[in-house]
Amino acid sequence: MFRRSTFLLRPLAMATGLASLVFAARTADAAIPPVGPVSSAIIGQGSYGTIKGRVVWEGDVPTPKVLVEEGKASKDPEVCGVKQPILSQELLIDPKTKGIAGALVYLSKPNGTNPEAVKALLSKNPKAVLDQKGCEFFPYIQGIYKDQPLEIKSSDSVNHNIRYTCFTNPSLNQMLGVGGHLEVKFEAERRPIMVLCDIHPWMKAYVAVFDHPFYAVSGKDGSFEIHGVPAGAQNLVVWQEKVGWINPGKAKGAPVTVAAGEAVDAGEFKIEPSQIKNP
Repeated sequence: MFRRSTFLLRPLAMATGLASLVFAARTADAAIPPVGPVSSAIIGQGSYGTIKGRVVWEGDVPTPKVLVEEGKASKDPEVCGVKQPILSQELLIDPKTKGIAGALVYLSKPNGTNPEAVKALLSKNPKAVLDQKGCEFFPYIQGIYKDQPLEIKSSDSVNHNIRYTCFTNPSLNQMLGVGGHLEVKFEAERRPIMVLCDIHPWMKAYVAVFDHPFYAVSGKDGSFEIHGVPAGAQNLVVWQEKVGWINPGKAKGAPVTVAAGEAVDAGEFKIEPSQIKNP
């Protein structure tokens, strides 16, 4: 059963060891966006509520995979991985809380709308941005609304290549020179779009495009919140790159009942080592 409660985010102490390096690097460069597209203070609750929960790891915390050793990039070593190694972001686990960052959480076919939430989202972030720094994409994963153009840019002093394939939208394969940028507009997609750079084959990012504002990305401790959700029956989906759908019901979502003016706790969505694809 889901329980209603007031949500309180607890600050986390910095973990030690190599695993903490992942979170320190990601936090410094804003690799993981905020847990929700807009805050409840902006959109209010009224006849809307909040869904919160957490994505967690079951088992020993694995050592993050090193994609590029510091100073040893096979391509453009003067720019790529100069100050620190480039670590895989496919499975970001906080060693202290075992929370999993970077899980995509959203409603499947929402029952109801919230025009004010859409208005607030577009007012705060008229467009989304995907940057390239040190031969990494930032943020690694993000959700965007279909009316937000996506600016893909490069803060690097080397060339990059942008390539992705979609179900609904046109595919793209384009060079991006030093200081270059391009802007693309998407319709809602059935799955997160994987963005790659063929020049630097370790580079990868995900962009999920929605036709509603009810989505979030889990933070460092695995927690997430979706604000402004229409009261009533909803279906919640939790997706993680190395597992796929974590929630019961898979793509259809797990049932959640939202009460106006309250927060419903969807609980913990757990990932076990045996679920990991291609570890």
